[in-house]
Amino acid sequence: MIIKQIYTKCLAQGSYYIESDGEAAIIDPLREPHPYIKLAIKSNAKIKYIFETHIHADFVSGHIDLAQKTGAKIIFGPNANTHFNCHNAKDNEEFKIGNIKIKVLHTPGHTLESVSYLLIDKNGKDHAIFTGDTLFLGDVGRPDLAIKSDLTEKDLAGMMFESLRSKIMCLDDNVIVYPAHGAGSACGKNLSNETIGTIGDQKNTNYALRSDMTKEEFIKEVLDGISPPPQYFAKNALLNKVGYNNLESVLNKGDIPLDPEMFEKISKESKAIILDVRTQNEFVKNHIPGSIFIGLNGNFAPWVGALISDINQTILLVVPEGRSEEAITRLARVGYDNTIGYLKGGLKSWIDAGKTTDTIQSISAEEFNQMHTNNAETVLDVRKESEFFYQHIKSDFLKHFPLGSIYNDIKKLNPEKNYFIHCAGGYRSVIAASILKSLGINNIIDIAGGFSAIKKTNINLSEVVCSN
Repeated sequence: MIIKQIYTKCLAQGSYYIESDGEAAIIDPLREPHPYIKLAIKSNAKIKYIFETHIHADFVSGHIDLAQKTGAKIIFGPNANTHFNCHNAKDNEEFKIGNIKIKVLHTPGHTLESVSYLLIDKNGKDHAIFTGDTLFLGDVGRPDLAIKSDLTEKDLAGMMFESLRSKIMCLDDNVIVYPAHGAGSACGKNLSNETIGTIGDQKNTNYALRSDMTKEEFIKEVLDGISPPPQYFAKNALLNKVGYNNLESVLNKGDIPLDPEMFEKISKESKAIILDVRTQNEFVKNHIPGSIFIGLNGNFAPWVGALISDINQTILLVVPEGRSEEAITRLARVGYDNTIGYLKGGLKSWIDAGKTTDTIQSISAEEFNQMHTNNAETVLDVRKESEFFYQHIKSDFLKHFPLGSIYNDIKKLNPEKNYFIHCAGGYRSVIAASILKSLGINNIIDIAGGFSAIKKTNINLSEVVCSN
């Protein structure tokens, strides 16, 4: 028996390849089918089933493409309403893969159709459970994504409480837990950096699995401090439900090199966004005017989903050499399928062609300390609320300006004023600066290294506040 976790850090998402005696199954696959097909070919195995723990909202799953290429059957939990052929498994239904079994445990709460998959080994012993977004390491899934007129987030949280206690907590302590997400995912609020655990460990460490916890306590604690879901979640869920273009067609349309003249022409004639995915340092030094920065080396896909509101938006890319296919694929993972080309030769070709470029003023934390002391300029802290709450610059001129709500908050800014801007380390502040400049807020000064660098200076900071 082989169990392989395929973990994607950008999405903080885990998918799984399971193999036994020449047969294989995939759980919660990524948009691109080839990693799973390669694994099966390497072992001379046939992919028999594609198991989905639920209709995902935070990424576009590859179940349709993978099924078309392998002939595997798509399995969802009870009552999953899809627009393509799949099998809606019943609670406790079993599927044979080689000499092992996968047992379906209906665990509603995150969504109504959510299931966990219990792997039973060849000796009939419970070996592992694939919990999807029902149970994470250190947390449980958010119960606010399937709200209806007659179903509240409290109702869903109550369902999750019952699911955890009747289906998961009753398993042996040594059963391995394979969740769908880890730290960094917006599907929970307290996820561990670890991606593999055990039932026993979770009973001891996960706040939601306390043995003496009442249902009312569970509902309160699960819902406390949960942030609104990113805007792209509902759109990804719809794609996973009704279907999408195959990845090959997305790549064929988008992975097209454009010389500077053609790139500029298409940019002017279309409503395409110019998305620059290089590093923040490269973008700060030189970029195409009006372009938006979201770097591949950070949490690329979630920030694309959070900040580009139209999932059908056409996109032109500025990419590092040799990474165009990667960028297009990672956009497609969150449903952004309308890339229409990339700048051939990168920004160097643009400069060599005599085209105009722009920069972002960037200063060190020490320079900021001196400048801010002598000038009463506004400081924009674009970190999350929890980061800001923990500690921030102590100043009358500080504004909490979280990146996730930048388009709602921009009206609070004065185009005539100067603004210092920072995040934790420099990635998000450059994203914010690029968006602000594209919208006419030009006097932006980025603090290189962000709050991590600021803390090393003698700048006055608030007291550290730890959350309960």
